[in-house]
Amino acid sequence: MARAGSVTARRTPVVIEEGGTLSGDHPWKIRLVKHPKRDESPDFRAAKTTAGKILQEMTAADAALPYGPGPYEMHHGGSLWVKAAGGWRMYRARVGIEWSMQFCADPAKVDRLRQEAADLIDAFPLTLPALEALGYKRAASLLRTPITDAGEVAAWTDSLFNACVPLTKENHQGILPKAAGEHHYPWPIKGADFIKVDDFQLWVTLPDGTHAGVTPMGRRGSGDGRVRIVHARHGTPAGDALAEAQSKGEMAVLPPDSPMALAAFEQQIAPGAATADGPLVTGRARRVAGARRGNNRPPG
Repeated sequence: MARAGSVTARRTPVVIEEGGTLSGDHPWKIRLVKHPKRDESPDFRAAKTTAGKILQEMTAADAALPYGPGPYEMHHGGSLWVKAAGGWRMYRARVGIEWSMQFCADPAKVDRLRQEAADLIDAFPLTLPALEALGYKRAASLLRTPITDAGEVAAWTDSLFNACVPLTKENHQGILPKAAGEHHYPWPIKGADFIKVDDFQLWVTLPDGTHAGVTPMGRRGSGDGRVRIVHARHGTPAGDALAEAQSKGEMAVLPPDSPMALAAFEQQIAPGAATADGPLVTGRARRVAGARRGNNRPPG
Protein backbone atom coordinates (compact mmCIF):
# COMPACT_ATOMS: atom_id res chain seq x y z
CA MET A 1 0.00 0.00 0.00
CA ALA A 2 1.62 3.26 -1.13
CA ARG A 3 1.85 6.01 1.41
CA ALA A 4 4.78 7.91 -0.14
CA GLY A 5 4.57 11.66 0.14
CA SER A 6 2.02 11.69 2.93
CA VAL A 7 2.78 13.43 6.19
CA THR A 8 2.21 10.26 8.20
CA ALA A 9 4.46 8.24 5.89
CA ARG A 10 7.49 10.23 7.00
CA ARG A 11 6.87 9.48 10.66
CA THR A 12 8.67 6.49 12.07
CA PRO A 13 6.17 4.19 13.83
CA VAL A 14 6.72 4.06 17.56
CA VAL A 15 8.05 0.70 18.72
CA ILE A 16 6.83 -0.10 22.21
CA GLU A 17 9.47 -2.00 24.15
CA GLU A 18 9.93 -2.85 27.79
CA GLY A 19 12.05 -0.26 29.58
CA GLY A 20 14.12 -0.38 32.72
CA THR A 21 13.03 0.31 36.26
CA LEU A 22 13.00 3.90 37.50
CA SER A 23 12.97 5.13 41.07
CA GLY A 24 12.68 8.58 42.57
CA ASP A 25 14.61 10.43 45.21
CA HIS A 26 11.46 11.61 46.99
CA PRO A 27 9.42 8.62 48.17
CA TRP A 28 5.70 9.12 48.68
CA LYS A 29 2.86 7.13 50.12
CA ILE A 30 -0.87 6.93 49.64
CA ARG A 31 -2.91 5.73 52.57
CA LEU A 32 -5.88 3.54 51.69
CA VAL A 33 -8.73 3.98 54.14
CA LYS A 34 -12.18 2.51 54.36
CA HIS A 35 -14.72 4.42 52.32
CA PRO A 36 -17.21 6.09 54.66
CA LYS A 37 -20.80 5.09 54.17
CA ARG A 38 -22.34 7.55 51.74
CA ASP A 39 -26.01 8.16 52.31
CA GLU A 40 -27.97 9.16 49.23
CA SER A 41 -29.36 12.65 49.55
CA PRO A 42 -33.11 13.24 49.09
CA ASP A 43 -32.17 15.19 45.95
CA PHE A 44 -30.35 12.21 44.45
CA ARG A 45 -33.09 9.74 45.39
CA ALA A 46 -35.69 11.95 43.73
CA ALA A 47 -33.53 12.36 40.62
CA LYS A 48 -32.84 8.62 40.31
CA THR A 49 -36.49 7.76 40.75
CA THR A 50 -37.46 10.22 38.03
CA ALA A 51 -34.74 9.00 35.66
CA GLY A 52 -36.01 5.46 36.15
CA LYS A 53 -39.54 6.55 35.21
CA ILE A 54 -38.21 8.34 32.13
CA LEU A 55 -36.34 5.24 30.99
CA GLN A 56 -39.48 3.17 31.45
CA GLU A 57 -41.37 5.54 29.16
CA MET A 58 -38.76 5.23 26.43
CA THR A 59 -38.67 2.40 23.92
CA ALA A 60 -36.03 -0.23 24.62
CA ALA A 61 -34.07 0.88 21.56
CA ASP A 62 -34.10 4.56 22.54
CA ALA A 63 -33.21 3.81 26.15
CA ALA A 64 -30.21 1.72 25.06
CA LEU A 65 -28.70 4.41 22.81
CA PRO A 66 -25.87 5.17 23.02
CA TYR A 67 -24.88 3.60 26.33
CA GLY A 68 -26.22 0.09 25.77
CA PRO A 69 -28.99 -1.81 27.56
CA GLY A 70 -29.34 -1.67 31.34
CA PRO A 71 -29.36 -2.27 34.18
CA TYR A 72 -27.96 1.19 34.78
CA GLU A 73 -26.12 3.08 37.46
CA MET A 74 -26.71 6.82 37.56
CA HIS A 75 -23.55 8.77 36.82
CA HIS A 76 -22.97 12.36 37.93
CA GLY A 77 -22.02 13.40 34.40
CA GLY A 78 -24.18 16.39 33.44
CA SER A 79 -27.50 14.79 32.47
CA LEU A 80 -29.87 17.29 30.86
CA TRP A 81 -33.16 15.45 30.31
CA VAL A 82 -35.72 17.09 28.02
CA LYS A 83 -39.10 16.05 26.62
CA ALA A 84 -39.22 16.54 22.85
CA ALA A 85 -42.12 15.92 20.50
CA GLY A 86 -40.66 12.48 19.78
CA GLY A 87 -40.15 11.56 23.43
CA TRP A 88 -37.46 11.88 26.08
CA ARG A 89 -33.91 12.83 25.15
CA MET A 90 -30.80 13.38 27.24
CA TYR A 91 -28.12 15.93 26.43
CA ARG A 92 -24.88 16.28 28.36
CA ALA A 93 -23.90 19.53 30.01
CA ARG A 94 -20.71 21.27 29.03
CA VAL A 95 -19.33 20.05 32.37
CA GLY A 96 -20.61 17.27 34.58
CA ILE A 97 -19.99 17.51 38.33
CA GLU A 98 -18.80 14.24 39.85
CA TRP A 99 -20.15 13.87 43.38
CA SER A 100 -16.84 14.44 45.20
CA MET A 101 -16.00 17.44 43.00
CA GLN A 102 -18.79 19.51 44.54
CA PHE A 103 -16.51 20.15 47.52
CA CYS A 104 -14.10 22.19 45.39
CA ALA A 105 -16.74 23.71 43.09
CA ASP A 106 -17.12 27.46 42.65
CA PRO A 107 -20.84 28.33 43.05
CA ALA A 108 -20.57 31.02 40.36
CA LYS A 109 -19.21 28.51 37.84
CA VAL A 110 -21.87 25.95 38.73
CA ASP A 111 -24.50 28.66 38.36
CA ARG A 112 -23.36 29.16 34.76
CA LEU A 113 -24.12 25.48 34.17
CA ARG A 114 -27.57 26.02 35.70
CA GLN A 115 -28.25 28.95 33.38
CA GLU A 116 -27.22 26.92 30.34
CA ALA A 117 -29.41 24.01 31.46
CA ALA A 118 -32.36 26.38 31.88
CA ASP A 119 -31.82 27.80 28.37
CA LEU A 120 -31.86 24.29 26.90
CA ILE A 121 -34.91 23.11 28.81
CA ASP A 122 -36.81 26.30 27.99
CA ALA A 123 -36.40 25.31 24.34
CA PHE A 124 -38.37 22.12 25.11
CA PRO A 125 -41.60 23.42 26.71
CA LEU A 126 -42.97 19.90 27.20
CA THR A 127 -40.23 19.13 29.72
CA LEU A 128 -41.30 20.82 32.96
CA PRO A 129 -44.95 19.69 32.79
CA ALA A 130 -43.79 16.15 32.03
CA LEU A 131 -41.38 16.15 34.98
CA GLU A 132 -44.13 17.51 37.21
CA ALA A 133 -46.38 14.66 36.09
CA LEU A 134 -43.63 12.16 36.96
CA GLY A 135 -43.43 13.61 40.46
CA TYR A 136 -40.20 15.60 40.05
CA LYS A 137 -41.63 18.76 41.50
CA ARG A 138 -38.31 20.48 42.20
CA ALA A 139 -37.30 20.86 38.53
CA ALA A 140 -38.46 24.44 38.00
CA SER A 141 -37.01 25.61 41.32
CA LEU A 142 -33.63 24.06 40.54
CA LEU A 143 -33.51 25.73 37.13
CA ARG A 144 -34.62 29.18 38.37
CA THR A 145 -32.73 29.47 41.69
CA PRO A 146 -29.28 31.10 41.42
CA ILE A 147 -26.50 28.97 42.90
CA THR A 148 -24.57 31.00 45.46
CA ASP A 149 -23.46 28.62 48.22
CA ALA A 150 -22.37 25.06 48.98
CA GLY A 151 -25.88 23.86 49.76
CA GLU A 152 -27.17 24.97 46.38
CA VAL A 153 -24.13 23.39 44.68
CA ALA A 154 -24.97 20.11 46.44
CA ALA A 155 -28.60 20.26 45.33
CA TRP A 156 -27.59 20.86 41.72
CA THR A 157 -24.91 18.15 41.85
CA ASP A 158 -27.46 15.53 42.93
CA SER A 159 -30.24 16.77 40.64
CA LEU A 160 -31.75 15.24 37.51
CA PHE A 161 -29.83 17.86 35.53
CA ASN A 162 -26.43 16.49 36.59
CA ALA A 163 -26.59 13.15 38.39
CA CYS A 164 -28.49 10.87 36.02
CA VAL A 165 -26.43 9.77 33.03
CA PRO A 166 -27.55 6.11 32.76
CA LEU A 167 -24.44 3.93 32.41
CA THR A 168 -23.90 0.23 32.92
CA LYS A 169 -21.68 -0.65 35.87
CA GLU A 170 -18.81 -1.47 33.49
CA ASN A 171 -19.09 1.81 31.57
CA HIS A 172 -19.45 3.69 34.84
CA GLN A 173 -16.72 2.23 37.04
CA GLY A 174 -15.03 -0.57 35.08
CA ILE A 175 -11.27 -1.12 34.87
CA LEU A 176 -9.50 -2.63 31.87
CA PRO A 177 -9.13 -5.30 30.64
CA LYS A 178 -12.79 -5.94 31.48
CA ALA A 179 -14.17 -2.51 30.63
CA ALA A 180 -13.17 1.14 30.47
CA GLY A 181 -15.25 3.02 33.03
CA GLU A 182 -15.87 6.73 32.64
CA HIS A 183 -14.49 7.39 36.11
CA HIS A 184 -11.08 6.01 35.14
CA TYR A 185 -10.43 6.87 31.49
CA PRO A 186 -10.47 10.27 29.74
CA TRP A 187 -13.81 11.18 28.19
CA PRO A 188 -12.43 12.05 24.72
CA ILE A 189 -11.28 8.43 24.46
CA LYS A 190 -13.95 6.73 26.56
CA GLY A 191 -16.66 8.46 24.52
CA ALA A 192 -15.57 6.48 21.47
CA ASP A 193 -16.88 3.31 23.14
CA PHE A 194 -20.37 4.62 22.41
CA ILE A 195 -19.90 5.61 18.74
CA LYS A 196 -17.29 3.21 17.29
CA VAL A 197 -18.10 0.41 14.87
CA ASP A 198 -18.59 -2.89 16.66
CA ASP A 199 -15.76 -4.65 14.81
CA PHE A 200 -12.98 -2.30 15.92
CA GLN A 201 -11.23 -2.92 19.25
CA LEU A 202 -10.62 0.46 20.89
CA TRP A 203 -8.63 -0.84 23.87
CA VAL A 204 -5.64 -3.13 23.28
CA THR A 205 -3.11 -4.84 25.54
CA LEU A 206 0.49 -3.64 25.28
CA PRO A 207 3.63 -5.80 25.70
CA ASP A 208 4.06 -4.66 29.31
CA GLY A 209 0.53 -5.80 30.19
CA THR A 210 -0.96 -2.31 30.41
CA HIS A 211 -3.66 -1.10 28.06
CA ALA A 212 -3.87 1.65 25.48
CA GLY A 213 -6.63 3.32 23.51
CA VAL A 214 -5.95 3.26 19.79
CA THR A 215 -7.66 4.63 16.69
CA PRO A 216 -7.24 3.77 12.98
CA MET A 217 -4.99 6.00 10.90
CA GLY A 218 -7.33 5.93 7.91
CA ARG A 219 -10.99 5.76 7.03
CA ARG A 220 -12.81 2.45 7.25
CA GLY A 221 -11.90 0.35 4.22
CA SER A 222 -8.78 2.41 3.42
CA GLY A 223 -6.55 -0.64 3.82
CA ASP A 224 -4.30 1.21 6.27
CA GLY A 225 -3.65 -1.15 9.17
CA ARG A 226 -1.66 1.21 11.36
CA VAL A 227 -3.12 2.48 14.63
CA ARG A 228 -2.48 5.64 16.57
CA ILE A 229 -2.08 5.53 20.35
CA VAL A 230 -4.44 8.10 21.85
CA HIS A 231 -4.28 7.05 25.50
CA ALA A 232 -1.72 5.13 27.54
CA ARG A 233 -0.92 4.98 31.21
CA HIS A 234 1.54 7.58 32.48
CA GLY A 235 4.94 6.19 33.35
CA THR A 236 4.74 3.24 30.95
CA PRO A 237 6.78 2.90 27.73
CA ALA A 238 3.67 3.65 25.67
CA GLY A 239 2.77 6.60 27.88
CA ASP A 240 6.29 8.02 27.56
CA ALA A 241 6.24 7.53 23.77
CA LEU A 242 2.86 9.25 23.52
CA ALA A 243 4.01 12.18 25.66
CA GLU A 244 7.18 12.59 23.59
CA ALA A 245 5.23 12.47 20.33
CA GLN A 246 2.76 15.07 21.56
CA SER A 247 5.56 17.37 22.73
CA LYS A 248 6.89 17.33 19.14
CA GLY A 249 3.50 17.76 17.51
CA GLU A 250 3.68 14.20 16.19
CA MET A 251 1.71 11.00 16.62
CA ALA A 252 2.62 7.71 18.30
CA VAL A 253 1.85 5.13 15.62
CA LEU A 254 2.02 1.35 15.76
CA PRO A 255 2.80 -0.55 12.52
CA PRO A 256 0.20 -2.80 10.88
CA ASP A 257 2.06 -6.00 11.78
CA SER A 258 2.26 -5.16 15.48
CA PRO A 259 0.25 -7.35 17.86
CA MET A 260 -1.69 -4.27 18.97
CA ALA A 261 -2.74 -3.30 15.44
CA LEU A 262 -3.70 -6.91 14.71
CA ALA A 263 -5.80 -6.98 17.88
CA ALA A 264 -7.49 -3.67 17.06
CA PHE A 265 -8.44 -4.79 13.53
CA GLU A 266 -8.93 -8.48 14.35
CA GLN A 267 -12.57 -8.51 13.25
CA GLN A 268 -11.83 -6.59 10.03
CA ILE A 269 -9.04 -8.80 8.63
CA ALA A 270 -8.81 -12.42 7.58
CA PRO A 271 -8.25 -14.85 10.47
CA GLY A 272 -4.54 -15.44 11.01
CA ALA A 273 -3.46 -12.48 8.88
CA ALA A 274 0.11 -11.31 9.50
CA THR A 275 -0.73 -7.65 8.91
CA ALA A 276 -3.71 -5.40 9.44
CA ASP A 277 -3.05 -3.73 6.08
CA GLY A 278 -5.35 -4.72 3.25
CA PRO A 279 -9.00 -4.75 2.22
CA LEU A 280 -11.81 -4.80 4.73
CA VAL A 281 -12.93 -8.38 5.43
CA THR A 282 -16.19 -8.78 7.35
CA GLY A 283 -19.15 -11.10 7.74
CA ARG A 284 -19.37 -14.14 5.50
CA ALA A 285 -16.10 -13.38 3.66
CA ARG A 286 -14.25 -13.46 6.96
CA ARG A 287 -15.87 -16.74 8.02
CA VAL A 288 -15.01 -18.32 4.66
CA ALA A 289 -11.40 -17.15 4.94
CA GLY A 290 -11.18 -18.66 8.40
CA ALA A 291 -12.63 -21.96 7.20
CA ARG A 292 -10.15 -22.13 4.33
CA ARG A 293 -7.28 -21.42 6.67
CA GLY A 294 -8.45 -24.21 8.95
CA ASN A 295 -8.71 -26.66 6.05
CA ASN A 296 -5.19 -25.82 4.96
CA ARG A 297 -3.60 -26.57 8.30
CA PRO A 298 -1.11 -29.46 8.20
CA PRO A 299 -2.22 -32.67 9.94
CA GLY A 300 -1.15 -33.25 13.52
